[in-house]
Amino acid sequence: MAIADSLARLAASLLATVRTRLELATVEFEEETLRLFDYLLHSLIALFFLGLAFTLLVVLVLVLFWDSHRIAILIGLTLVFGAIGLRISQTARYKYQHKPPMLQDTLAELTKDMAALRAATETANEATNQAASHQQPPSAPKS
Repeated sequence: MAIADSLARLAASLLATVRTRLELATVEFEEETLRLFDYLLHSLIALFFLGLAFTLLVVLVLVLFWDSHRIAILIGLTLVFGAIGLRISQTARYKYQHKPPMLQDTLAELTKDMAALRAATETANEATNQAASHQQPPSAPKS
């Protein structure tokens, strides 16, 4: 009965550990999804402002032949929107290049679990070896 109880507790512990690790993996997948959405959003905003800068540049070329201060305004707006677009695209690129590895926490926890299991196995093996050496009858002295 003791072996069956030990196996049942071991199975319950193993299932609880697996469930915890799966929950952690789920959270990390959700975080990765949000991070990818953030990259996409920044990229779309950058594309919008770069497109706007290009449109204003084209309008600037058309207006170059007019005799007014509209040229300075168009140059200013083109530079402002272009700078905004470039800054957002740099931010998106930086975030993408410096993102943490996917499932980093889950892998770290699994590594800890494996180390703990190895340590427990080694301890159990040592205890078994010590118990076996104590159970051997002493040998009779040879004369």
